Amino acid sequence: MAKGPAGRAEARPTARPRTPAGRARLSAARLAQEYPGSAPELCELDFSTPWQLLVATVLSAQTTDERVNSVTPSLFAQYPAPEDLAVADPVSVEAVVRPTGFFRVKARNIIGLARALCERFDCQVPTRIEDLVTLPGVGRKTANVVRSVAFGLPGLPVDTHVGRLSRLLALTTHTGPEKVEADLCAVLPSREWGALSLRMILHGRRVCVARRPRCTECVLADFCPSAAVPLRPPGRATSR
Repeated sequence: MAKGPAGRAEARPTARPRTPAGRARLSAARLAQEYPGSAPELCELDFSTPWQLLVATVLSAQTTDERVNSVTPSLFAQYPAPEDLAVADPVSVEAVVRPTGFFRVKARNIIGLARALCERFDCQVPTRIEDLVTLPGVGRKTANVVRSVAFGLPGLPVDTHVGRLSRLLALTTHTGPEKVEADLCAVLPSREWGALSLRMILHGRRVCVARRPRCTECVLADFCPSAAVPLRPPGRATSR
């Protein structure tokens, strides 16, 4: 992922969008300047295959990507493929994933999804969201991550950051992830969904922080209905 700016784009006057669709499109454009790169480049989970991304995303629940990245090299060294993890000793898997929290549940889920892949999908990660969500520990958000990042297919994962920023920007009035997803997908091209989600997550972590948003540093502040001080012009984010 791009860690810092190669330069700063000049500010251009932009009419303040008056509709959720207009704000969504301008948000996507501004965030694409701020956090350039494709969905795989923007994803902060380390992975080499769809299988690895699927497991890493399941492990990332209620912990940080950095913590997951600290355990997956050892996990995949011991269990490189679904067929290896499917027959693993749960206690051994628990020991590896323990630093990610909720380790018993997570170990059970990743062993279960490995078995399900081998029993129902020839040990291959499916691409259809309807299939992915049948796997243990895999909800719609995880399925959309795998589709958009690993396979380059349309998918817009909605986590707490995406939902929160969408409401602050008045892109949606909903709180349910599926309804937020539907609202965003309805006004943006499918090719932008995955990268936009990851950019919103990065922006939520770095600038639009939940407890103390940095509105003076935000490239969306000049049209965000929730901004306290709409000062900063569009450009690229500095790494933090």
